[in-house]
Amino acid sequence: MDDIDSIKVGYRAFEGQGFDGVVTAEIQNDPFLIVGMGADATKKVELRTGIAVAFARSPMTTAYTAHDLNAYSKGRFTLGLGSQIKAHVTKRFGMPWHGPAKQMSEFIRSLHAIWDCWYDDEPLGFRGDCYTHTLMTPDFTPKNTEYGRPKVVMAAVGPKMLQTAARDADGLIVHTFSTQKFIEERILPNINETLAAKGKSRSDFEISLPPFVVTGQTEEEFEACKQMVKYRLSFYASTPAYKTVLECHDWQDLHPKLNHLSKNNGWDKMPDLISDEMLETFAVVGEPLQVAEKMKARYGNLVDRLTLENSLPADVLAKQMAIIKA
Repeated sequence: MDDIDSIKVGYRAFEGQGFDGVVTAEIQNDPFLIVGMGADATKKVELRTGIAVAFARSPMTTAYTAHDLNAYSKGRFTLGLGSQIKAHVTKRFGMPWHGPAKQMSEFIRSLHAIWDCWYDDEPLGFRGDCYTHTLMTPDFTPKNTEYGRPKVVMAAVGPKMLQTAARDADGLIVHTFSTQKFIEERILPNINETLAAKGKSRSDFEISLPPFVVTGQTEEEFEACKQMVKYRLSFYASTPAYKTVLECHDWQDLHPKLNHLSKNNGWDKMPDLISDEMLETFAVVGEPLQVAEKMKARYGNLVDRLTLENSLPADVLAKQMAIIKA
């Protein structure tokens, strides 16, 4: 995390340049703290987590945090959740794992049961296999409910998680480790079918994507970005939860090789197994303004929102945004 002042300066810059929202991921820091700084520094821009690890927390603690951020930002907060994978949930966070689709469904429905209690005076009575919330007294009920509940969007890759998103959430965060083919053939049919079965309108369900991008303002920056993206691709391709994306391209034979290297401290060798063809398929590659055009052409008709990574100067990001919005 940078110092607080620089984080706030960054948020103000994005708002001033006309961005619709700023997304904060949970990687090395708590995203909610950073979003709080953003709420303090801005007036209009949407603030969201993309993602916060749901299973590292309880629905009740998350409900309080999301409520506070939405109230403090005057209705500008969107709660973006992800499951993480079992090893991180159980071994890094020390939390229980009940299976991602079932647990995420209960997590989101628990949030709404809690918010129903706070905002609509409904009795709290959520009882599930993963979570139970049945106690709420006036002393612990938030009073600043003017802005209501935040929207909840979630990340998903597999079919059951996609169904959970369409059924229980307000939107889907398409995983970065996705391709145009995977979105067209696996994600959208699943989402549309589940929305229809639930009686929900596609226009009321937001699909966002933070695509991989390989770019740079110099040859050195471009090559460094290329190697970084190859490393990230190799990491995701080594993880069983994401093998379904490889299968969509008949690249599933790569998974066990990368998985073996990841379990035997072969991290530095993994990027070498990512071909240029795979890189071009997963990532938008080119000069900074060129990638904006490519991003719009590849994904503009598939998703509702594109997220740009904050790795370029602010003025370049603003030009990319203008191209995508045009």
